Amino acid sequence: MDENVLGSVHSTVFKESESLEGRCIKIEGYDFNKGVNYPQLLKSLVATGFQASNLGDAIEVVNQMLDWRLADENITEECSDEERDPAYRESVKCKVFLGFTSNLISSGVRDTVRYLVQHHMVDVVVTTAGGIEEDLIKCLAPTYKGDFSLPGAQLRSKGLNRIGNLLVPNDNYCKFEDWIIPILDQLLREQTEKKVSWTPSKVIARLGREINDESSYLYWAYKNSIPVFCPGLTDGSLGDMLYFHSFRSPGLIIDIIQDIRAINGEAVHASPRKTGMIILGGGLPKHHICNANMMRNGADYAVFINTAQEFDGSDSGARPDEAISWGKIRGSAKTVKVHCDATIAFPLLVAETFASRPKISIKP
Repeated sequence: MDENVLGSVHSTVFKESESLEGRCIKIEGYDFNKGVNYPQLLKSLVATGFQASNLGDAIEVVNQMLDWRLADENITEECSDEERDPAYRESVKCKVFLGFTSNLISSGVRDTVRYLVQHHMVDVVVTTAGGIEEDLIKCLAPTYKGDFSLPGAQLRSKGLNRIGNLLVPNDNYCKFEDWIIPILDQLLREQTEKKVSWTPSKVIARLGREINDESSYLYWAYKNSIPVFCPGLTDGSLGDMLYFHSFRSPGLIIDIIQDIRAINGEAVHASPRKTGMIILGGGLPKHHICNANMMRNGADYAVFINTAQEFDGSDSGARPDEAISWGKIRGSAKTVKVHCDATIAFPLLVAETFASRPKISIKP
């Protein structure tokens, strides 16, 4: 190979680099020679790379969400007299929407959710039917650790239900039926005698009141007047209970239209507040929160934590940028998706965000 060709090949292989110094974070991990310091370990995630960096970015976005005050924004001509008051502006915080799928309430993440709701650290909750019933059932009987490989037919013969590597005895659902049927009877009486109009969120608040258990996030949502929305209320054991009850005592009506007005109103009337979304998993909770925020031209912050992929076109796997195309997240928003099991990522995120801040003292 002559020198001209060699020089051409060399310049192609070793193309001169654009400088990244001062523009990008240098990749480096935690140095365990400094001992085990968990806060510093978590802070190092952002510079670790791959999904560790995404989790580090998510921590930063949530902290920005929690730090925001109306006082950070410029006063405009449209501001009311109240919105011009410095004390008021300092008191106005971002409205936080928290969404999660039912499997996370089946898992120990339930206790992380309960902590956030107990201390009124979130403003609106959206989940699936399982995210309601599993919270209540755990107040009546425990869920156990099993194994992903346990054979379904064998478990069925023993009256055991498997959720991943968790086991829920059938007896738990029998206890749930014994507990909830009298409450459904009472809801029907109040509908008939007092003309009460029930919605999923009103039923959920009532169940939180009735369970009267401090381990329940629904109990604390009731105590703190945090709305919990579940448009798919019948998609689970709770639906089974409503089904059986409809034969024994027909007539109970649960109106979902009032609730779509309510959750959209939570977003539409959030102004002058910004809104932030923290969504664990995909499906109904993810879309329901995003769609509500579309009514206000998009959320200002968004953190998604799930393992779904975008390649099948599902909303579950969609990245934040897809939601921007729909107006569900603002183009100027701070966003990140963490491709990770939320049982790993979410407790770590909470440790470096919500849990590191002063708590509101709530009496049971």
